[in-house]
Amino acid sequence: MPLEESKLQAPDGHAFVLRRWCPQDARGGLLFLPALGVPANKYDGFAQALNRHGVAVAVPDWRGTGSSDWRAARDRDWGYAHLLEQDLPTALDALPTDLPWSLGGHSLGGQFAGLLAARRPDRCAGLALVATGVPDWRSYRGGKRWGIAGFAHALPVITHLVGHYPGDRLGFAGREAGGLMRDWSRTVRRGCYADYGESTNLEAAMARLSCPMLGVHFEHDALVPEATLHQLLEKLGPGPRCIERFDAARLGTQADHFRWMREPGAVAAAVAEWLPVSP
Repeated sequence: MPLEESKLQAPDGHAFVLRRWCPQDARGGLLFLPALGVPANKYDGFAQALNRHGVAVAVPDWRGTGSSDWRAARDRDWGYAHLLEQDLPTALDALPTDLPWSLGGHSLGGQFAGLLAARRPDRCAGLALVATGVPDWRSYRGGKRWGIAGFAHALPVITHLVGHYPGDRLGFAGREAGGLMRDWSRTVRRGCYADYGESTNLEAAMARLSCPMLGVHFEHDALVPEATLHQLLEKLGPGPRCIERFDAARLGTQADHFRWMREPGAVAAAVAEWLPVSP
């Protein structure tokens, strides 16, 4: 199916593009949120593979990445609240209403899919979590546990000194907003999500979420061990759960955090088979 691009504008003026593929025979759709620092167009292959299974797909660019007209700076900062209250509702409301739409995402995008579903349960037919989980430092083992804990404690200092997060120089993610990374670091340190500008208890809203949930885990994903996926699923309640595990034989390439994007066919088939669809 041909790509459709819609330029959207959030209420605070931030403009970004929503990439959509909608096959004529689609019976269900997936709004898929990218990993931290990854442009939406990197998921074109995944979207096209889902299209071949009759799944419509929409992928927005994150604020500060790809088509976004904002870039992180000391005088242009944002955090989780801006994404949850501005950009993601704008993308969600731009979807056609003739299909049941599930929410999903990769890595940090999967976390945001869960947070958005908790806030907008009426717009979530199902939740697809790909290589994602709660990045609680206690869910890691060995040196990775202390490495991620130390990194999370250093982030507030780094972002306040530099005025943003210089991921392009540090080798993790890209140039990101300081507020965004400070919110991420709090999740690492505390293992929970704050309310991010909303008066309701977000963790309680997550616990009330009732929809089908799919977790996709890759055998050699050093960034997201399976324990973090289970921790995220435990925060979400009480819908039916399914976990799909991929090794190199099933995936067709090394089963790690990013390599699946080069060979997305097996993951797309698993997601399409699970996806809630119209009768």
